[in-house]
This record gives sequence, C-alpha cells and structure tokens, in this order.
Amino acid sequence: MEYITTTLSNLLQQTAFLNLSFGNLIMIAVACFFLYLAIRKGFEPLLLVPIAFGMLLVNIYPDIMVHPEDSSTGTGGLLYYFFQLDEWAILPSLIFMGVGAQTDFGPLIANPKSFLLGAAAQFGIYTAYFMAIFMGFNDRAAAAISIIGGADGPTSIFLASKLGQTGLMGPIAVAAYSYMALVPIIQPPIMKLFTTEEERKIKMEQLRPVSKLEKILFPIIVTIVVCLILPSTAPLVGMLMLGNLFRESGVVKQLTETASNAMMYIVVILLGTSVGATTSAEAFLNLDTIKIVALGLIAFAVGTAAGVLFGKLMCKVTGGKINPLIGSAGVSAVPMAARVSQKVGAQADPTNFLLMHAMGPNVAGVIGTAVAAGTFMAIFGVK
Repeated sequence: MEYITTTLSNLLQQTAFLNLSFGNLIMIAVACFFLYLAIRKGFEPLLLVPIAFGMLLVNIYPDIMVHPEDSSTGTGGLLYYFFQLDEWAILPSLIFMGVGAQTDFGPLIANPKSFLLGAAAQFGIYTAYFMAIFMGFNDRAAAAISIIGGADGPTSIFLASKLGQTGLMGPIAVAAYSYMALVPIIQPPIMKLFTTEEERKIKMEQLRPVSKLEKILFPIIVTIVVCLILPSTAPLVGMLMLGNLFRESGVVKQLTETASNAMMYIVVILLGTSVGATTSAEAFLNLDTIKIVALGLIAFAVGTAAGVLFGKLMCKVTGGKINPLIGSAGVSAVPMAARVSQKVGAQADPTNFLLMHAMGPNVAGVIGTAVAAGTFMAIFGVK
C-alpha cells in the first residue's frame, strides 16, 4: 500500500499542475488567444502559431528553456538552444536572406522616390527611442525597443542581441511580431484619419519596366553603399541583398528556391518557437513589458502616420500623382503593409490598384529599419 501511495505521490509531483502559478495561467490564456487569432482569424499564422506555441510550452514546462548551468543534467532545454541562434543573430540574418529571395525590388528601382517614403516611416523608431528614455529605460534598451516601430521582428531581435538587451528580447520580439500580425487592424484607421476620400482614390501611373541588369546591379550597389557607410548592417542588409541576388541573377534557381521556401520556413519555426519561449510569466508579466508593448504601438502608429503624411506632401509636390496611402507601407512588414495600402485604396475605388506602387516603400522600409539598427549600433560603438 505504501508503495502505491509513494508512486502516486511521485507521479503527482511530476505533473505541471502543482507548479503552475497564476501568471502561468495568464500566459497560457494569452497563448491560446494568439492561436485563435492565427488559426481562426488568419492573422499572420506563419508567425503567430510558432510564437504562441512556444509561449504555451514554456509556461507549462519551464525547463524547455533552462540554461545548462541551471540544469541538473548539465544540458539546456530544447528551446534554449534554438534561442541561442537568436542571440547570435543567425536566425534574423537568415530570415532576411529568405525575404530577399522572395521579394521583387523592381517597384523600388522603378520609383526611387519610394526611398523617401520608407525613410519617413522610420520616424516612429526615433520617436519611440526618446519616449523610452523618458519612461526610464537606458539608452541601449530604448534603442532596442524603438525598432519595434519598424514592424520588423528579425531586426528587433538582432539589435536587442547586439546591444546586450537579451533580458528584454522576449517582450520586444513578441511585441514586434504581434504588431506585424496586426498590421491589417492597426494601420487602416490611421491611414483614413490622415487622408481624404479624394486622396485615397488617386490612381498612380503604371511603373516603368525595370531591366534585368538593373535588378542584378541593385543588390550589389546597395550592399556596397550601405555597408561602407554602416558596416554593422552587413549581417542584415548583406543577407537581404544576397537573397535578392539569388533571385534576380537567374543562375542559382536551386538556391533561390531553398532560401525562399525550405530554409525560410525552417528558420521561422526555430525563431518563432524560441521567441515565444522567452515569455515565461516571470519574465513577461511586469511593468517593463507593459511599457514596451505601449511604446511599440506608439512607434508603429507614428511610423504609419509619418509615412502617410509624407505621402500627402509628395502628392502636393507632384500635383496629385502619388496616392498618400502607399506611404503607410514604409514600415517593413513585407508584403502585408503593401497589401493593406491596396485594400484601403480599393475600398475607396475598387478599380484602384496600388499594390505594386506600395511595394516600393515597403521594400525601402526593410532597408530603412536595418539602417536605423545600424545607426544605433554605430552610436553605441557596437560592431
């Protein structure tokens, strides 16, 4: 009888029920809500499903993220090793390679003015930086937090790692990826607030054809120029442009397919689950996290508004040839932000097609966010 009692007691002690805190229950509920948004509502499921499941796992079984030094066996948890690839900036850089291999830079080449719209949308990053300092974060933490305004998860993780803000990486990454997923909800009200019905109906001229030579030279020239000015951006900009060169050169189709499909999806699984696993109740449920989420939302909203307002300015300067809606695509959520520009424009006029025009600022935003990260690294002397 005593043997049975002891066995049952041991089994009970091994379950998670006795170790769950109220905070764990809250985070499990948040994870389930994210899964609902991803599966039922279709909000960026490729991002939210692995993130939410990593969040679920770590709050049920914390040892899945245990550090080797804290483990009785001397080995770390499964997702701890995944997360090391985030801290070493490997996964964010590989994500950029995949994005480059998937993306056509032609709209940006055909309309170089798109660079200005992409730059304008980065205003939210610098606004959030000063606000974060005002709210009590140190300068490096403020820089890492502010990148959320670019709606760029990989760059947020990359900069947080480079600036030594691994303690904030979880909230920063979850906030960045959450806002990327919620682009279709957050952006349209801001876009409509700052534009008139007439402006939203503006039809833009068809983009000029871009030659194959231009598309091949573009990633090479951008890499040389940007990396000479800000060498610290090489892991992100370099991989983005390498992936695009794979695509445009036409001589490495196998590499293009691998980078844009198999490799990309493997990296998303590793990155998403490991980012989600940083959101244990102890690490996530605190005042700093609330501040980070709020600052990220402010930065994203300001970036969207700045892009639209600069689009309005360009509309006036060009005599009504530019639809201000494409300025909102200056954040680097590719291609979701461009699709939102198309959707809002089509609501005003179903015959209006803005997608390709919006892809220019969208791609420029990816480069702009990486440059913003490199600028912060240069300011703090980080290579």
